[in-house]
Amino acid sequence: MAYWLFKSEPFKWSWDDQKAKGDVGEEWDGIRNYQARNNMRKMQLGDLGFFYHSNEGLEVVGVVEICALSHPDSTIDDERWDCVDVKAVCDMPEPVTLKAVKANPELASMALVTSMRLSVQPVTPEEWEKVCIMGAMSDIPRSRND
Repeated sequence: MAYWLFKSEPFKWSWDDQKAKGDVGEEWDGIRNYQARNNMRKMQLGDLGFFYHSNEGLEVVGVVEICALSHPDSTIDDERWDCVDVKAVCDMPEPVTLKAVKANPELASMALVTSMRLSVQPVTPEEWEKVCIMGAMSDIPRSRND
């Protein structure tokens, strides 16, 4: 898998917060769901992901890159919980809303539609391309592992 979607509540960690971290990136910490954790354990350096504002906005607003592999989450002293580090790559020129994703029959199987509560989700290459096109990206970013 080379593409992902990361959900964040913008009042806790927004796209602007992520961009402010620059190339150093930031831990994607605080995940306490085994499936989301297992998704992060599968990630490779150079994989890309959508940055999705959940609860407020409900939209894909940017693209991030995995810049550190799965490692213990520094926010908790419990070896069960891992995280990856991500850095901002680019803005989504036109945010892609959940409503628009749900309205597109080509995205009916996307985890964002079928597993809405999962905070770290896989995205297929076809879904990646479609959402990027919906977001008016003229040059679709590609994972180094794609």
